[in-house]
Amino acid sequence: MEITTELLNHLSTQAKENPRLRQNYDLRNSQEDHSQRMLNALEPGTVIPIHRHQESSETVTIIRGAICEHIYDNNGNKIESITLRYGDAIPILIIPKGAWHNLECIEPNTIIFESKDGRYQPTQEQDILIP
Repeated sequence: MEITTELLNHLSTQAKENPRLRQNYDLRNSQEDHSQRMLNALEPGTVIPIHRHQESSETVTIIRGAICEHIYDNNGNKIESITLRYGDAIPILIIPKGAWHNLECIEPNTIIFESKDGRYQPTQEQDILIP
C-alpha cells in the first residue's frame, strides 16, 4: 500500500468534518492481521482522555503537523510532555506498556502513525484516568 499526499489530505478533511476532530485509517492487511497499525488524522481541539495500554507499548510517529504527548503518574499528575513536530529531531516516541498518557494536537492537518503490540483491545474503564 502506498500512502499518498492525496490520502493524507483526505484524512485531514475527514478529521475536520468529524465532531471528534480526528479520523483513523486502518493499515492492517486483513481482519486476521493481529497487529494494530493506523494513521490518525488529528485537529487542534480533539479530546483524548488520559489512558493506558496494559498489554502493549505504543509507537507514535509524526507524519505531518505536531502533537504534544503527555505522560502522567498514577494520580493524574503530568510528569512529562514531549513534542513531536514533523521535521524536528524527535519524530518517533515509544510509550511504555502501562504508562498513563494522552496527546494534544497543536497544529492543523496533523497526522500520526500509531502501532501497538497484538490485537486491538477496547479501552476498559480501569484504563481511563480521570484526575
